[in-house]
Amino acid sequence: MDITFTSSDYNVIELDHAWFIETSVDRKEVDFFRNLLNQRLQELRSEAGKTVEDMDEDENFPDPTDRASMESNRNSMLRIRDRERKLIFKIQEALRRLDDGEYGVCEECGENIGIERLKARPVTTLCIECKSSQEMEERKARRIV
Repeated sequence: MDITFTSSDYNVIELDHAWFIETSVDRKEVDFFRNLLNQRLQELRSEAGKTVEDMDEDENFPDPTDRASMESNRNSMLRIRDRERKLIFKIQEALRRLDDGEYGVCEECGENIGIERLKARPVTTLCIECKSSQEMEERKARRIV
């Protein structure tokens, strides 16, 4: 027997003697976030491919200043790509959470993450309250060190 209780934030459903919390992310929003995340993933992978192609080009600068500038640009690009690599992992995790029905639920407190927050940062795993608390703790820890 299926029983559904509804509150303003979520539905609690009993299914085969187990209780589940339905997140505030409905089917239409799941499709929206899945498309958004897949699009961003594709863009990042495309950019990574371009970087590899650009780095394969053998550039020879006889002038040491030009060479240093090229190396500095290359290092900056590699740092950006490393951040993007980490973002790719976060996007893949967000897609997994979508598949598992866990997307939009705060890992810390279990409350629903607001849709506006998810739109601003689709890979987030924390609600705004928990993220703010985490950032405050990080600032305190930096002051101690």
